[in-house]
Amino acid sequence: MARSDAREKTIRDNLWMNQLDALKLYSTVVADTGDFQQISRFQPQDATTNPSLILKAVQMPAYQQLLQDTVNRHHGEPMDEWMDRLLVQFGCRILALIPGRVSTEVDARWSFDTQATVARAQRIIQLYQSEGIDPSRVLIKIAATWEGIEAAAQLERQGIHTNLTLLFSFAQALACGDAGVTLISPFVGRIYDWHKKAAGAQWDEAAHAGANDPGVQSVRRIYHHYKQHGIATEVMGASFRNTGQIIALAGCDLLTISPELLAQLQSSQAPLQPALSVAQAMEMDMPALHLNEAQFRFAMNEDAMASDKLAEGIRAFCADARQLDALLSTKH
Repeated sequence: MARSDAREKTIRDNLWMNQLDALKLYSTVVADTGDFQQISRFQPQDATTNPSLILKAVQMPAYQQLLQDTVNRHHGEPMDEWMDRLLVQFGCRILALIPGRVSTEVDARWSFDTQATVARAQRIIQLYQSEGIDPSRVLIKIAATWEGIEAAAQLERQGIHTNLTLLFSFAQALACGDAGVTLISPFVGRIYDWHKKAAGAQWDEAAHAGANDPGVQSVRRIYHHYKQHGIATEVMGASFRNTGQIIALAGCDLLTISPELLAQLQSSQAPLQPALSVAQAMEMDMPALHLNEAQFRFAMNEDAMASDKLAEGIRAFCADARQLDALLSTKH
């Protein structure tokens, strides 16, 4: 079959697909949840977790026994080891349901400590290996601070793959590309939230929808830069507020999506076509850019949105980690 005929067939088939299945033609779909009981319904390739999602999951009745079993089996170990073991237990159960990778996050309280981040990441990988999981199926999530990016560079050289999260700026993306990280998770919804709040009553929702959404525009810029300059780091759009943001990024390497939005896509028969492509990126004229530490820190300081949202995200993940600590301690 000629390429043009194959493309026309794909488009015809797409008309009969729900939006989730159509999206899978163009992007790797990743489930963004700690509730592994929901994953089979959507058949994603990969899955991501974070402290907030795990905290939410362990408070559900369905996961109380998993929490208690983890504590019982590792009685007497330090709290931080309980935490990592619990995260790995969730990850193992998720991996049993998906063909690809799971992202497991290093405690956000180490976001500004390179060596502590490396040590925790190494332990998480060792715990997965003790469960019979190949390290290639695990991405270690790390906040995209300068220290976190430095930790990721060290881990990648050791063969441990990383997912740099809480990414809000082009500067963070540039540093991650230079560090050779496997994957980045630029946040769409939180960028949108910041700009909407900053605009207040002047915000025009319709004018900032789809391709005009500031979060969507941020991810598109990163994607185009990476593809034009042959940067191997994968781009995974994250933190979506609505399906319009997802559809506007169809074609991005990966998209990590909450179960609620996955369900909305699955229930819609509206046509969906790719919005991003490597060919599109190669037509652009974007200079190659690199940042040293001083330039990175200055760029972040100049970007009020990125600075605000990075700090806010780390604080929130730290707060949830403390709550998880407290919950684990009650099970002792």
